[in-house]
Amino acid sequence: MASNYTEASIKTLSSLEHIRLRPGMYIGRLGNGTHAEDGIYVLLKETIDNSIDEFTMGAGRRIEVELRERTLRVRDYGRGIPLGKLVDCVSIINTGAKYDSESFQKAVGLNGVGQKAVNALALTYRAQAIRDGETKVVDFEKGKLKSQSKVTKTTERNGTLIEFTPDEQLFGKDFRFRPEFIEDMLWNYAFLNRGLTLTLNGKSFRSEHGLKDLLTKELSGEPLYPIIHLEGEDIEVALTHGNHYGEEYWSFVNGQHTTMGGTHLAAFRDALVTTIRNHFKKDYDAADIRQSIDAAVAVRVQEPVFESQTKTKLGSNDIGPTGPSLKEFVGKFMQQSLDTFLHKNRDVADIIKRKIEENEHERKELAGIRNIARERAKKASLHNRKLRDCRLHLGDRNPRAEESTLFIVEGDSAAGSLTSCRDVQTQAVFALKGKPLNTYGLSKKVIYENEEFHLLQAALNIEEGLDSLRYNRVVIATDADVDGMHIRLLLLSFFLQFFPDLIRNGHLFILETPLFRVRNKKRTIYCYTEQEKQSAIAELGATHEITRFKGLGEISSGEFKDFIGENIRLEPVSMNHLHSSDELLAFFMGKNTPERQDFIIGNLRVEKDLIEA
Repeated sequence: MASNYTEASIKTLSSLEHIRLRPGMYIGRLGNGTHAEDGIYVLLKETIDNSIDEFTMGAGRRIEVELRERTLRVRDYGRGIPLGKLVDCVSIINTGAKYDSESFQKAVGLNGVGQKAVNALALTYRAQAIRDGETKVVDFEKGKLKSQSKVTKTTERNGTLIEFTPDEQLFGKDFRFRPEFIEDMLWNYAFLNRGLTLTLNGKSFRSEHGLKDLLTKELSGEPLYPIIHLEGEDIEVALTHGNHYGEEYWSFVNGQHTTMGGTHLAAFRDALVTTIRNHFKKDYDAADIRQSIDAAVAVRVQEPVFESQTKTKLGSNDIGPTGPSLKEFVGKFMQQSLDTFLHKNRDVADIIKRKIEENEHERKELAGIRNIARERAKKASLHNRKLRDCRLHLGDRNPRAEESTLFIVEGDSAAGSLTSCRDVQTQAVFALKGKPLNTYGLSKKVIYENEEFHLLQAALNIEEGLDSLRYNRVVIATDADVDGMHIRLLLLSFFLQFFPDLIRNGHLFILETPLFRVRNKKRTIYCYTEQEKQSAIAELGATHEITRFKGLGEISSGEFKDFIGENIRLEPVSMNHLHSSDELLAFFMGKNTPERQDFIIGNLRVEKDLIEA
């Protein structure tokens, strides 16, 4: 094969060809919209970022987003792209105004790439600029210019309108936008840009108290003390402690949600520990200080350097070309602002001190149990058949590592069906034995005392947090009956109570499997709902036969391959719009309370009612 490597092998792609051939370099991932970081949302973010930069420069206080099926429309009221450069600005890579530091200070987009990627990856794309009583419109298909209008007069307000439909050839025929992901994106923009109003199909998003509002919205339980809100030039921080396990952070740079953190978040975590130690004059363990914390931090940096075009992780070490390091900048701010706050609010300081000491006590208590459990697990692992592992794991240097998936199934029958038809490169199977323990009201000791939970934690490798998570997708795959639903609920409770970060970071899913198989001699149709079943019956006619699938073990491995391959249906588990996970767990998993009894009685429906419905 080496002899085929000639001068003819060397190719030069246009920027359009390169974006469409290697979209991952520009938007991170493709995806069909089931994950908040899928590429279709990056296209929207890249569009809104330009409007945010206009607002930051004092031009335009409103951004309107409209979603119509698969088409998004974004209208801002900034200065508008100069009409003579409209085509260049949306189609020629490395073209833009943000190389001029006087026009855009501390902007999100600096490289002149984002909007070109939106254009190139869209089936249809339209841009309209309105500027000083004149307007121009340009239309593209798959990044290629199809038409452009002449400059005409208009009475519309200055600004830019972008409308695009992602290309299903790239994102899949079943891609769709989930409004809840877009709403979360717009809320983040609102929290970081007080005075700005954003709308989605007429629904408004606006914040008066910045990151304090963000934490108020995002907290999944009651905070131990009122949110501490600190503000300075180019930095804003909000923080509190809860009763959950783990650490939860929301970090931002120049209005960009850095979901992967970066140097600014590392600086904040270090500064928090140093400030608390100095304030209480005690060398507390860093893990005890940060355990159960909820915090949001936003900084503004000149000419930020991100680790990828999608800007999810900051790589800059300095606040600007002539400014201090981020570590020094954030550290000084926290030492002055947080320390002063704690001196003025002794009640809050006392609560933080008690929480740290409780964390320290629990950590030391767990240490002994953890060592015993590890020794037991080493012996058990020699004979353990629970985990059928795959070859590639999250973090491996392999393009397919992000496909790594762990299916949690009930019993050996389901595990056998899955194992025999899975992709051994990327799909692993963990078999439960019956119903797991209800962990509500129990401490983290239960993970080490219960062998099954300990082995599951070890399989995921999340004892010390998500940094070493072995699988990108953790999929609960239970039977479609009452026992299966109960096991699903018990597992959800386990993850929600002890590893909420797994849910918050979009790693937990529910596997949807067909409830019915409708077939005749010529065709077979798998149906996931009663409505799909009725449609299949009508389509196949009188000669059809119906099979009802109750459990995964009933589905042959030959059939099952379709449901975990390209046509896999996964429903992401989300904490969106969850006001309090504590209340939710207490209601569903606590003792048989009168409230739950009343709810069941009030919503009980007998078989006759269901048939009539």
